[in-house]
Amino acid sequence: MDLNVQDLSGTFSVGDIAIALALSFVLSAAIGWVYRATHRNVSYSQSYVQTLVILGMIISLIMLVVGSNIARAFALVGALSVIRFRNAIKETRDVGFIFLVMGIGMACGTRFYTLAVVATVAICLAVVVMQRFNWFHLNVQRQVVKIQVPADEDYTNEVQDVLIRHTAEFELVSMESIRGGALTELLYTVKLKKATEPGDLIAALRERTFGQRVTILTGYDQTDL
Repeated sequence: MDLNVQDLSGTFSVGDIAIALALSFVLSAAIGWVYRATHRNVSYSQSYVQTLVILGMIISLIMLVVGSNIARAFALVGALSVIRFRNAIKETRDVGFIFLVMGIGMACGTRFYTLAVVATVAICLAVVVMQRFNWFHLNVQRQVVKIQVPADEDYTNEVQDVLIRHTAEFELVSMESIRGGALTELLYTVKLKKATEPGDLIAALRERTFGQRVTILTGYDQTDL
């Protein structure tokens, strides 16, 4: 029985390992700083940004291990497929940054160093430019109006009369029975008229609903909750 242990690390030098991991760290950290500088909403997570840096280095390590060996590549795919991530990604752009650090890690791990540097600079510059000049922004602010009314009568017409006076457009999204059937909750999306403040709409609706609870959520389409 052959008990000799074969170390395959000699397929790449210590210098290759150091350069790949160090470059992936620097470039992933740069991507993390760009993400931090261009993040707008309230759900910023330091842990997420640190994970981006770690992920870039891990992908670089994986690519060093895989090399050009197809068998290792399939083995790693099988091993990684059992991992399940349960944290929800709140913004689509967060997924883009994950793929970015993965791509940079792959480039560093396969020793395409120039490609990794140029791609990081170019893509991060594109992100900064889009954020700085507010590309693709659609300035249409809508509100969500949640109204609770007694369930003994149909208050839909009275509520809509108020909405017609105070909003440019509105749409009934849902109608739900709450509190054991004592109340009905109406959910509308609305666009307030220019001269109307949210407080004016709340006051008008409370007059028609006998003081029941009225909630207006403003900017829900731009703020992640």
